[in-house]
Amino acid sequence: MSTVPLHRLAHARAGDKGNRLNLALVAHRAEDWPLLAREVTESRVLALFAHRGATSVRRYELPGLQAFNFVIEDVLQGGVNGALNLDGHGKTLSFLLLGMEIPAG
Repeated sequence: MSTVPLHRLAHARAGDKGNRLNLALVAHRAEDWPLLAREVTESRVLALFAHRGATSVRRYELPGLQAFNFVIEDVLQGGVNGALNLDGHGKTLSFLLLGMEIPAG
């Protein structure tokens, strides 16, 4: 089975609030949204961010926009004021999501 990285099918934006990360994932094409809905699950996103200490993920579907919002808890190592990492805001973490490999269809 062949795979494709998410960045071929979607783009993403990140935002933060304390130790919580919001990731918006938006399909480039409406016809790819069902594939994203099937493959980019809460459990897969949680596993992807487990190394950063993430404790839970909630996925909110926005079908009219062919998008999702993922809210990831405890992933920013304390947030912008408490983290020792270089990206306390989590802005670059959208690229971690976009690197996820999913089945090609």
